[in-house]
Amino acid sequence: MDGSGADGLFAGVFARGAAAAEVDGRAWLQGMLDFEAALARASERAGAGLPDGAAEAIAAECRAERFDAARIGREAAASGNPAVPMVRALTERLPEPAAAYVHLGATSQDAIDTAAMLVARRALGPILADLAGAAVACAGHAAAYRDSVAPGRTLLQQALPVTFGLKVAGWLCGLDEARRALAGVRERVPAVQLGGAVGTLASLGDDGLAVAADMAAQLGLAEPAMPWHTNRTRPATLACALGVTAGALAKVARDVTLLAQTEVAEAAEGGAGGGSSTMPHKRNPVAAVATLACTGRVPALVATMLAAMAHEHERAAGAWHSEWETLSELLRLVGSAAAWLRECVEELRPDPARMEANLAITDGLSMAESVTTRLVPALGRLGAHDVVEEACRRAVEEGRALRDVLRDTPAVTEQLDADEIDAALAPEHYLGVTGTLIDRALAAHAEV
Repeated sequence: MDGSGADGLFAGVFARGAAAAEVDGRAWLQGMLDFEAALARASERAGAGLPDGAAEAIAAECRAERFDAARIGREAAASGNPAVPMVRALTERLPEPAAAYVHLGATSQDAIDTAAMLVARRALGPILADLAGAAVACAGHAAAYRDSVAPGRTLLQQALPVTFGLKVAGWLCGLDEARRALAGVRERVPAVQLGGAVGTLASLGDDGLAVAADMAAQLGLAEPAMPWHTNRTRPATLACALGVTAGALAKVARDVTLLAQTEVAEAAEGGAGGGSSTMPHKRNPVAAVATLACTGRVPALVATMLAAMAHEHERAAGAWHSEWETLSELLRLVGSAAAWLRECVEELRPDPARMEANLAITDGLSMAESVTTRLVPALGRLGAHDVVEEACRRAVEEGRALRDVLRDTPAVTEQLDADEIDAALAPEHYLGVTGTLIDRALAAHAEV
């Protein structure tokens, strides 16, 4: 791993949260050893010829802390994968006759693919926990700021009013949908891999399928219909789900960075962090920025996993190998992003007063659609639009509030009196079904 690894120079940013420890070299090594232990036990129970006690002797040695992972990694250069030196190191630790039955009937890809599934399933646990924590925090903000009117923005310009509760309810739905999908992937995708040299289980004879089923049960993995050496839908499905999750996290973080801008200041991150190496006054939205740094690297990694699906015949020449560190990075980065985003929203400090002040800076222009809507019955949609558009143009050119221009526009005053114009310009009167939408988001969250 490079400096972004769990103990590297950039680990504070790119390896935050508990998922990072589940994807390091030790975790992969333990996954391969778990495969070997399960294989030995299943083979013995299937009557594959192991002498009494051999399976437990093998399983007892399958503990990562007893091996030099760095050495195994260096020795992987000779065979092109770490399973070969791992099997040799395990065999050397065992007495006969147990040593003769290590890795019986398996191939390197069986061990590494199964380890990949174990690593992924284990890493998804803390990722899902941090997603849940972030969602809970969003639900709290959605309820607390249900009626806090704020500018809605399209193309980064003020559009119509919303409430901060509605904005956060949107974040909540995205996080919950990603979490539900990722949990489903964790439940159904990780599967044991056991096919032997070309996926026929020939070296295990008639016992092969029973051994595979037993191993799946031991490891808590699915039992596939057949070995999936060159059918890479499982790792690709996992990668895509992680990519979607990263997108949901990035959406929230991007909004927070925009809301935290000095000129906007509608929300800020809490905590004591966010300082600058040169500017003492800075309080940067570090958690949101770090979330974006992590998620920004994810799409390319997902693309690599998708590109790796084209495997040749019964064993790939390079595509399979490209998955290993790519999957680790995906899990680590999405795990780090989830941990950062959870911290971000749990400590977020919205400022409703600033939201109202920002709404007021357009002098009513953001409420133009509301006025148009009230004029439609008398003027028709296009007629009302043209009248209000002209009033908005005049307001900008003359530096006047839209209210004042509307009161000087006969086509408007013939239909609306002063109180009706004021009501049309009141943001709280033009929120549509905002409250209902927030309720629906919170209800959906409660079900998740």
